[in-house]
Amino acid sequence: MKVIIVEDELTASENLKYLLDEVDPTIEVVQVLESVKQSIDYLSNDIDAELIFMDIHLADGISFEIFDQVTINTPVIFTTAYDQYAIKAFKVNSVDYLLKPIDPEELSKAISKFKNQNLNADPISNQLTGMFQLLQNSSKSYKTTYLVHHKDELIPIKTDDIAYIFIDTGMVKAITLENKMYIIDKKMEDIEVELDPKAFFRANRQFIVQKKAVTNIKYYFNGKLIVNTNPVPKDRIVVSKAKATAFKSWMDE
Repeated sequence: MKVIIVEDELTASENLKYLLDEVDPTIEVVQVLESVKQSIDYLSNDIDAELIFMDIHLADGISFEIFDQVTINTPVIFTTAYDQYAIKAFKVNSVDYLLKPIDPEELSKAISKFKNQNLNADPISNQLTGMFQLLQNSSKSYKTTYLVHHKDELIPIKTDDIAYIFIDTGMVKAITLENKMYIIDKKMEDIEVELDPKAFFRANRQFIVQKKAVTNIKYYFNGKLIVNTNPVPKDRIVVSKAKATAFKSWMDE
């Protein structure tokens, strides 16, 4: 069986190769892709693989962005340290979902599940069943406070008071509804999964916005949206055409 690995960390991809060989020596890794861009370029063509192992956090973004640009019919097993992505994974052709560090027994079960689904007349039913199970077992709690540096002290700011979070000159900053700015010592990808998705939306790579900070939405060219907030950001918040429908649905909830 031929597989593709999408993983930006060399040690993680090498470990997965080792585990795959231990689980099933007949598995051949035909390609390792390290970024969203590289994956889009490669997967836009016909691929000679039956299964894809895909990390969710990549160096240049979230791997779900790949599915916005490319139609992928090859089954996917996602690998990540963040289990709150599980439901979304099932919506994009996912066979299974493995949490890092990957357990060899869980990997073996996932591969067996893939092989059984190949023989099953209704694999989509299996995916929906898995999704419902995850929904039933979900007890996710979200971040309510961030401890941030302010002058010579640490102070807590409530996530409910944050208007938007953005990247500025390589630093992650939060602007509160009262227009105060704080630096958050975390990556945007980590913050995104910590926040309640009902209240916060990743508008683009630079911005995460809170719903109650949005004052209006304007149509932009090529199906994009411009999101206006209070306080007003230094840079324009643009939502891509691929995310526009999801953003409007989120605002309408």
